[in-house]
Amino acid sequence: MDKKQVIALAGNPNSGKTTVFNALTGTRQKVGNWPGVTVERKEGKVLLGNREVTVVDLPGIYGLTASSIDERIARDFLLTERPFLVAIVLDSSNLDRHLYLPLQLMELGVSRLVLILNMMDEARAKGLEIDVEGLSRTLGVPVVTTVANKRVGIEELKKTLARELEKEHQTSGFPFSYPEPIEKGIERLSEILKPHPPLSSSPHNTRWTALKLLEGDEEYLARVQNSPAKERILSLLTMVKEDLEAELGYDLETALVEARYGYIKGLVSEFVKRKGSLEQRLSMSDKIDKVVTNRFLGLPIFLFLMWLTFKLTFSVGGFFLDYIDALFGFLGEKAALLVHLVHGPPWLASLLQNGIIGGVGSVLVFLPNIFFLFLAISIMEETGYMARGAFVMDRLMHAMGLHGKSFIPMVLGFGCNVPAIMATRTLENPKDRIITILVNPLMSCSARLPIYVLFAGALFSAHQGTVIFSLYFLGVVLAILLARLFKTLFFKGEPAPLIMELPPYRLPTWKSVLLNTWQRSLIFVKKAGTIIFATVVLIWFLASMPLGVEYASQQSIIGGMGTFLAPILKPAGFGFWQAAVALFFGILAKEVVVGTLGTLYGTGEEKLGTVIAHQFTPLTAYAFMVMSLVYIPCIATIGVIRRETNSWKWTAFSVGYSLFLGWFLAVVVYQVGRLFL
Repeated sequence: MDKKQVIALAGNPNSGKTTVFNALTGTRQKVGNWPGVTVERKEGKVLLGNREVTVVDLPGIYGLTASSIDERIARDFLLTERPFLVAIVLDSSNLDRHLYLPLQLMELGVSRLVLILNMMDEARAKGLEIDVEGLSRTLGVPVVTTVANKRVGIEELKKTLARELEKEHQTSGFPFSYPEPIEKGIERLSEILKPHPPLSSSPHNTRWTALKLLEGDEEYLARVQNSPAKERILSLLTMVKEDLEAELGYDLETALVEARYGYIKGLVSEFVKRKGSLEQRLSMSDKIDKVVTNRFLGLPIFLFLMWLTFKLTFSVGGFFLDYIDALFGFLGEKAALLVHLVHGPPWLASLLQNGIIGGVGSVLVFLPNIFFLFLAISIMEETGYMARGAFVMDRLMHAMGLHGKSFIPMVLGFGCNVPAIMATRTLENPKDRIITILVNPLMSCSARLPIYVLFAGALFSAHQGTVIFSLYFLGVVLAILLARLFKTLFFKGEPAPLIMELPPYRLPTWKSVLLNTWQRSLIFVKKAGTIIFATVVLIWFLASMPLGVEYASQQSIIGGMGTFLAPILKPAGFGFWQAAVALFFGILAKEVVVGTLGTLYGTGEEKLGTVIAHQFTPLTAYAFMVMSLVYIPCIATIGVIRRETNSWKWTAFSVGYSLFLGWFLAVVVYQVGRLFL
């Protein structure tokens, strides 16, 4: 790829970087993975003047310390790929925090920078006035203001980017100096590094390498170990650090960070003016946070909102359920009738009605519930409340041995465990990552929702929403308790404190919310058209073989499989072969549990609910749902656990413990419940 045709888009999380990326590239995007890691990489094309260039959306990062996978990806790309231009998206209402990244990029030696002051409407709403020209002049880089979600300033941004691409040479320079003793230390270390450019991915910037060594960056210290001048460099590094820390009176890394933030504070003081009194400047976000992040009210409010989410998901989604079920029932009958009219074989009519339409339809009937669940989660993400959920849960998570930031991948697990496990890359500590990965499958993904809706509707009609909420809540509690156990057994040590930025509350952009909801729901539909389709056809075949047996009878192949497995499930109260087969094939995809039952009973959701109500009691139904929640992750989740942990040991452990725990809890629910019912 021609570097002159590449723009890297960088920025902190919650800066609106993705919105800027979407505004620049529109639909001309492609998504893949960064080389060597299962981390999403987005690229898009944009026409700037008469030149088409590629915009690479870097992961959202706060700095270039490379303590997390995201930071390492961003830093490696900037150092090795050397894009022609780096555009940095900043939250205009929070410049004292967001200017740290561009300052580090200047230290890195990035020659062409453009700063994008996004969310200018929020800055003005807070009473902030920014001297854009003064800031640009002082930093020596172009500065553009935008409100990306309303496309304000996007055309001006394109013009600025086009102008910068046309310039032959530009050096952004470094606009500030550290205190004199530190500058002398950097200079001493830089001199010894100059003859050894392989120490740095940026050979011409020995100053950056010297800074990284003084900060104790493990990656750069490892490079020194392979240098022929290892002894001289380490000896001088130790001497310089000891001299500086003795003179400063505290550790050097803190001094470097304080110097940068001190400069940023001066910049903000000079070029950002606040209007109005303190009372007037207290933003709406601050006022809301006084209530929703309150140490006493925060957790009950969060739990209530989650309960309300599932209540509405069932109530609103359930309105469409009967109509969709009737549609698939109608299609199944017509398909069978059509085969009969053309004198087709009876097995083909059975395949179409009981296998394909009945099986796939029994899963797709729950699409409205899935859609409304994703809609609710997207709204909470867009408004900024999801970050508050992690903040509110931090105290509880910390007590259980998990990082507060682990709660975000866990909440994402309500949608799908696969991207949720991939989201653990934001955790800096590898031990925290593994623990979070191991417990994440306990979060009720959308694939389990059809099971809950089917059984709750059939046997808990008066309390459907509450029953479904209890299962989601049970998953969270189990995840936290097991995280504590795994921490104690495998990863002793204190979890790191939660340090994260709470984005301001924003009215959701409905286009973005609906697009996000549709994309997530489409994954569910695609699974119904691929994995679930193939599985229900296989189940139909096994339920019809050997030739001559009654369809889906105990004498069929699948009946034999179920009969073999059923005794294991008898202590849990559902020791009949259909339940065993459904759980067995549910390992492929959890939606298949309902699809299997629909195929075996040859019926749609409404009639399937009636059959379920005859075979299960409320107690055995709840035990079945608990096992469906906990036992063995689906095949796709097992695959991503293997990739993210890079360990068959942890993958096997995840499968083994969840299988036993799911069976054990189902038995406990049934056996204890019998004592009271």
